[in-house]
Amino acid sequence: MSHKSSFMSKKAVDRTISGDNTFTHRLKCTYTRKNIMQRFSIFSLARNALSYHKNWQEHWRSPEPKPEYDVIIIGAGGHGLATAYYLAKEHGITNVCILDKGWLGGGNTGRNTTIIRSNYLQDESAAIYELSRSLYEGLSRELNYNIMFSPRGLINVCATEHEMRAFQRHAYANKLAGIETRMITPAEIKKMVPIIETGKNARYPILGGLYQPRGGVARHDAVAWGYARGADNLGVDIIQNCAVTGILQRRGRVVGVKTPKGEIKAKKVAIVTAGNTTMLTDMAGFKMPIESLGLQALVSEPIKPIIDVVVMAGTVHGYVSQSDKGELVIGGGADPYNNYAQRGGITSWEHTVRALVEIFPVFSRLNMMRHWGGIVDMTGDRSPIIGLTPVKGLFVNCGWGTGGFKAIPGSGFVFADTIANGRPHPIAAPFNMDRFREGRLIDESAAAAVAH
Repeated sequence: MSHKSSFMSKKAVDRTISGDNTFTHRLKCTYTRKNIMQRFSIFSLARNALSYHKNWQEHWRSPEPKPEYDVIIIGAGGHGLATAYYLAKEHGITNVCILDKGWLGGGNTGRNTTIIRSNYLQDESAAIYELSRSLYEGLSRELNYNIMFSPRGLINVCATEHEMRAFQRHAYANKLAGIETRMITPAEIKKMVPIIETGKNARYPILGGLYQPRGGVARHDAVAWGYARGADNLGVDIIQNCAVTGILQRRGRVVGVKTPKGEIKAKKVAIVTAGNTTMLTDMAGFKMPIESLGLQALVSEPIKPIIDVVVMAGTVHGYVSQSDKGELVIGGGADPYNNYAQRGGITSWEHTVRALVEIFPVFSRLNMMRHWGGIVDMTGDRSPIIGLTPVKGLFVNCGWGTGGFKAIPGSGFVFADTIANGRPHPIAAPFNMDRFREGRLIDESAAAAVAH
């Protein structure tokens, strides 16, 4: 695959983030603040302590919808909130409304395992995920909100010769893309993760691994709340518990949406609803090449710190990290059938936990504290769809599958640019729907390192 057509180098990504790229920065300073956001600092903490913390400002307003907006974003998850924030911050478009059928961040954003990495194989994937990872690193400072980003490192362990060859290929591709990853030995893995079983007692002895030092985790709720607070401060209306029941069109162009609060007009509408995307596009009159599946996860009871990196094990279908509260956050494969369930299943838990106990025998005595499921939207090549649709003025961002949380900042950044300018951002351009018709697939079928 060519390294010229759709791939942006690490330097180009850095320019995009720093604002040197004219596609994304030319309107950065044109917005007008609509609200005065209370700054968080050690001084504000001390000042509010004197009033027993009763005078903190609400993070965002709860306004009634206006009759018309420049842009309506359907979906108040991480991707939708980030899109609205960057529309206002980077492009000066503040007459924006975010609609959600439930509560802010109550979908997949609050139902994932919070892993952040960019060690993808294909050039196009590496560009957008590295942009996202890089944005995560400075997001707490930019939003003035602690998202608890922890670049603790991530290891994809290899238990077969096939995995060793596959991840060595990833390492080479990442090096060309300017992304820091490297192959490590079982001894290095054991040094980083003393509780792991690397030897003959394991069903699949570990042969090595792909290590990304700047991979890690962040607090999912804090990411959503930080973007919501930032977007609200720039004048964006966030309207919760307001489902979209129809897409209004006139002569092939979107003109607004129907809701229980009445019709709301808009020049542009963006669908960012993850596993529920097909329900919205059916309203608009066209089909999407995606399917929805349940992806399950669970957490253990909290324990003292025992693992300070993220470990992903593809052969046995499981991945694990430890939260700041001490819980082990555990994820596995997607359900083998289409569904919209947001609950766990005994079969999946058993498969995932049995596999991880063989790699981490110390886990065997832990109790499970809670479980959940997210609705992931899968494309045929397991890469997202970002861009225009057959309906003029209607945009879509979906198909992130198991990689949605790690992509939030980068996805919002390029999608906002796409909406603002009516054409794909260079990083988003390869992820259009036409690739399925033209055979330009961006194959990341093994990207999640779990069955999907």
